[in-house]
Formats: sequence, structure tokens, C-alpha cells
Amino acid sequence: MGSKAVTSSSGTIYYPEQSRDYPHVDLLTLLFDYQITDTRWTSHEDTTLHASAENPSQHITKADARKQTKRTAHAFREHFGIGAKGAGKDVVTVISTGHYLVPLLFYGVIAADGIFSAVSAASTDKELCNLLTSAGCSLLVCNEATKDVAVKAAAAAGLPEDRVVIMSERGDWSLRRVHQPSKELISDGELGWRRITDQKELADSLVVLIYSSGTTGLPKSVCISHENFVSECCLTQDPMKEKKAIMNPKFEYRTLAHLPIAHIAGIQGYFVNPFYLGGTAYWMPRFDFSKFLEYNKKYRITFFFTVPPIYLLIAKSPEVTDQFDSLEQAVSGAAPLGKELQYAASSKLGQGQTFISQTWGLSESTGSATVLPYGMKDDTGSVSSLVANVTARIVDDEGKDVPVGKSGEIILKGPIISKGYYRNDKANTEAYRDGWYCTGDIGYFNKGNSLFYIIDRKKELIKYKGLQVAPAELEALLLSHDLILDAAVIGVPIEAGYNEAPRAYVVAEQKKISAEQIKRYVAENAASHKHLRGGVVFLDAIPKSPSGKILRKDLRELVKREKGPKL
Repeated sequence: MGSKAVTSSSGTIYYPEQSRDYPHVDLLTLLFDYQITDTRWTSHEDTTLHASAENPSQHITKADARKQTKRTAHAFREHFGIGAKGAGKDVVTVISTGHYLVPLLFYGVIAADGIFSAVSAASTDKELCNLLTSAGCSLLVCNEATKDVAVKAAAAAGLPEDRVVIMSERGDWSLRRVHQPSKELISDGELGWRRITDQKELADSLVVLIYSSGTTGLPKSVCISHENFVSECCLTQDPMKEKKAIMNPKFEYRTLAHLPIAHIAGIQGYFVNPFYLGGTAYWMPRFDFSKFLEYNKKYRITFFFTVPPIYLLIAKSPEVTDQFDSLEQAVSGAAPLGKELQYAASSKLGQGQTFISQTWGLSESTGSATVLPYGMKDDTGSVSSLVANVTARIVDDEGKDVPVGKSGEIILKGPIISKGYYRNDKANTEAYRDGWYCTGDIGYFNKGNSLFYIIDRKKELIKYKGLQVAPAELEALLLSHDLILDAAVIGVPIEAGYNEAPRAYVVAEQKKISAEQIKRYVAENAASHKHLRGGVVFLDAIPKSPSGKILRKDLRELVKREKGPKL
């Protein structure tokens, strides 16, 4: 089971194991009204879709969500004209920590024909101002924790104060202007969403903007359509449903919403997939490891997708005992997960019976572009096989297909792929070529097991004397050391700038391990060109984005500010 390579005179294209049909409907129709034959894993009107992890008596059912979606859409249209001039024209920017009511905002914006655009709750007012300006924001919605930043950013961006709205986080669903908190905007009025079945409109629609992580530069806003969401949901979840019906018919879907809603994992993973699968998402306001452990045990979480830094905590923390005994499926993504860490974390999941699978995808692929079939185990470090209906090529720097088994940039095509970046012709020209999306990720295909492997980001590869060094590989090696709690690797200039060498930034107790010991550990376990000739630097914490990606640009800034050589 897996993908297959087909080589012809025109090159090599990689195909998924199968193609599948998926509904040609808009996202809200899929979630609220689409009739599914097998109703074991689908939501009913009394299904609890979203609940507060702190107090699960505060929750919303499908019936609640249906009613409040229409009321929210009505409020947006009546008070702010969202969607009045046509679909996909008005950007509603959201800056909020996670809570069980925020999905209503997502559904309501889409129902009003607006564009939902979430930004990191950790954004500064300057960062938010830049995003509001670049998107041409029509309305800004915040919660109590982000209100001050929202107000400052709106003023700097020239957004009128009556277009800054604060949402409730518990109890009754509420929207109020920040400067007029006594006036409730949601009434009994309702606005139903447009049912869309025209395939071209579904493909060309714009319902969500997701900001790329900006780990190497300024963030770009990725355009996501109805078709992107529906195809990603159905093409990844339907095969899992079918396998579960045979292998695990008593499975109950429960997940813990702990990743940011500004990340595709938060949007597709919490707003869409649990709804489609008839399960409950328990919401945390922010990630707290002790609470994460508590809630996994309390709610007997059965499924989660999370990122390598959290698996690292699970693997190395003595606090982890039986909190993940109920976990039946664990998926890792957003960054490479080393084989040693994969094993170490898996040993603590599902009483040692749940092995972490890896997925690979981007905001531009609406989430996963590869998935491991349910019930299959892979411990080779692969990122699994292509999602149905998605095709890939692996190309060199000139855009020519490389031989099967050789590494190159993976490029993609399929219904899950975004049509492009919002108001950014330059980025679109660079990223899209002849209908293919250039991911910027270097990887290869193993013909023996029909699985894909990711080496690293193209822009992050280090070249030492003409030989490539993948930071992710060295990071995995460093993390396999018991005394190293976290690590990141970048290339630094050496030999008067004519060459570059790997440098490791590590989190560890210097009383227990020295820089020289770390360099020696790498030298004993890696080829010569991968040795840490750029040195070792100790940090209190590795800079990371809210979704867990290493912010290498921040580390490069440290290099620029250095006065002298480092050990």
C-alpha cells in the first residue's frame, strides 16, 4: 500500500494508491447537511462538537452551531456589510486564543460570504497592523486576552474603532463592539449560507486566508477555497472511516484542541475534521503541558495531531505516566520527527501500542498531502504516502525530474492545493509553475516501500564544501542525547564567508554537558561534513513559531549580532 512512480518520456509522476470521489458542495453544506451513508462517525444534531476543556458543561452541539452560524452571519451582514457586495471580498481578521466558541466565528464568517483570516494570538500590535493593511481587513474580531493589541493595531492600520469587535469565550455566544460593549450585535435574525454546487465556483472561491509561518521571511497569506477544505477533509478522513469500520468499529473520536487556530492544523483539525467525524474537540485557551496531560487523561482523548516539540516533551518528561492510555491514533506534522524521538514518544502512547505516524503538508495543501493508511505502521521515518487525488513530482534546481530514489524538491498538484497567495503576484510566480505548486521541501521516494521522505526545507540546507547537510537530521541526532532537551541547527559562514558549516543551538544544563562533548557526540555519529564546525551555543529556549516550527531567521539574527567567535 502506498504511492507509485510512473516514468515516461516526459518525466516521472508519483500517483496515490487510489483516486476517490468527494462531494462537490460548499464546506458548510458538507458539515451541516451532507447525507452520509455510514452514520457511525458523523455528527448528529445533539452531538457535542466543541467543549471547554476546563469546564465541559460549556459546550455547543451541532444544533447550537447551526443556529448560531446563521445568527452570526446575519450580524456580520447587517452591521458590517460582510458579503453584501459578493462572496470572497471582505476579510474578517481574527486574533484570539483558543476557546470552544471561536468555531462559531469561523462558520459565521463563511456563511456571510466573508473571508475568515486568523492571526497568531501572540502577534504584536505592529505585526497585526501589517497583516490588517496587507489584507485590506474589513473587520477585526478579538477576545479579552488580545483586545489591547487589537485596538492598537486597528488604530495604526486606519480601521475604524466601530469595526473592532470582541467575542464571548464562555456562556452565551456574543459579539459586541469594543468601544460599545453594552450593545449586543447578535439577534434572532438569521442568514443562511449559500449552497454551492458549481464546481468552478467551489474551486475558485476564497473563504479563508492562512498566513504562512514566516520562518524564513515575511508571512504570505494563502488562499483556501471551499473545494480545498472539502477535498482535504473527505480524501483524508473517508479512507480512515472505512478502515475503522472494519478494524475498530467501536472507535469514538475525541481530540484536544491545543494548537493555534491561526495554523492549518487548528482550522482543518479542529473546526472541520472532528465535526465531519462526529467527535468532540475539547478546547484549551493556550498550550500548558501539565493541563495537556490532565485533559488527555480526563477526556480519554483517542486522536491527536501535534508537532514534534510536544512529542519531545512527552518523550522526555517524567510527568508522563498513564495520561495517554486511551490514545488510539497519534500523528505528527509541521516539522520532521526523528526516528529516535518517534520511538521514545510512541512508547508512552496507548499503553505502548500507539505508534506515531508522520504526515507532510503545508498551508498551501490545506493540511496533509501525505497520510499513512489507518492500521499501518511505519518506523522508517517516512512521511507516508500521497493523499488520494494528489500527484507529485520530484525535481532538481532546473525543474527537471530526478531519477526515482534521488532527492529533489517535491512539487504537487490536486484539489487540496491552494490557488495562490492573496495580493502577491511575485510569490505566485515563484511558487506556481505550469499548474504545479513548488513546496520548497526537499525529499525523495523510496520505491521499496512506496513511501515519501522529507529531508529539509530547500532554503535551509547547509552546504559545506559542496556537500549538503540537512539541519533536521542533525537536530534529530542531538535530541537523541539524554541530556539535550531541545536543539536547532543552522549554517554559519566560515573561512571568510567562502563556506558554511553547521552550528547547533541547544537547550541543556552546561554543568552536565559541555559544547565539546556535544561536538564530539555528533562527530562520533555523523559523517565528517556534518560535524559542528560552526560551534555549539547554549540557549534557554529555541525560538519557535506558535505551531512549533523552528524560527531559524531568529537564530540567524543572533549570528549577525555576534562580536566574536563561538565555541
